[in-house]
Amino acid sequence: MSEPVPNGTVRVIERIRRVYYDGYWIKAYDPPEDTLKAKRRLIEALTRRLFNHVEHGINIPGKRLKEARLAYDSETDPQRRRVKGAMLAGALFNRAADIFTTLVQLQEEGVEVQQDSTLMRECGQCLKESLNLGKHVLHISGDEGIDELWGEPFRAFSIPIEAFYESRYIKIAQTLRDIDRIAAMMIATFAPVPLFHGIDKHVVQFSAAAKNKCETLRTDEHIFDLWADFVVASEHLSAFPPHLASAPVPELMQLVTDGRNLIVQGTELVGYITRARVTMPKSTREYIARCERYGELARAYFNNQPAP
Repeated sequence: MSEPVPNGTVRVIERIRRVYYDGYWIKAYDPPEDTLKAKRRLIEALTRRLFNHVEHGINIPGKRLKEARLAYDSETDPQRRRVKGAMLAGALFNRAADIFTTLVQLQEEGVEVQQDSTLMRECGQCLKESLNLGKHVLHISGDEGIDELWGEPFRAFSIPIEAFYESRYIKIAQTLRDIDRIAAMMIATFAPVPLFHGIDKHVVQFSAAAKNKCETLRTDEHIFDLWADFVVASEHLSAFPPHLASAPVPELMQLVTDGRNLIVQGTELVGYITRARVTMPKSTREYIARCERYGELARAYFNNQPAP
């Protein structure tokens, strides 16, 4: 038996440098130099990414932090308080980014910035508080929060950039695992159903494109082809036509409608986690449960049909 590959092992595979984590060889990138300027760029990128994937209306400018805090503290209705807490988290997030930008500008002017300075401590406190509030912020789908996105800027602020990159590879491996889980469930659910024979090929193509996209940075030279592959594979899977005989009965039409809805939902879920590059465990569990229920209904229906 071959020895297990240790996490963090780097190899060149088919002319691409990859790093191994938890069963996956992930495309590896060199981290930037660990400077305040590099951290600012990283946190700015993580901030844009965060607001792209969470519910609308919470990207509050840092200069409105006092207003956002007052609105949150004075709210008593639980649902409205959750939303205002999300807005406060956004304001805290942006305040931290504002401070970091100012510190980098000072450093570029020759002012030495100490890691334990008052502004650095305030920046860290803003990120920490936004992380706590961010646990109540929903993904843009409305299904669940994605806490990992809120934690990444604080992690990027708190640890060396090289260590941050390593932590991201672990998260990407977890995301790739869940893409595989969802794809396997879609194949197990729909491929045996006569209505959807042949869909397994499309699921395999889509999951492969999703994993390629997930491990690839937007700055990568190959992103144009990989993103196009992902979008086209998604469109093909979502539009898969069911195999229907003439004049289907209402019960069969319901299976068609429910099956197509589930296929679209699975495609969207893989899309969400691929773009965010983090897992969505609650949504994944619920989707798998819906697939299992659909598979039971489909088997019951076709097992009761007379032999041709």
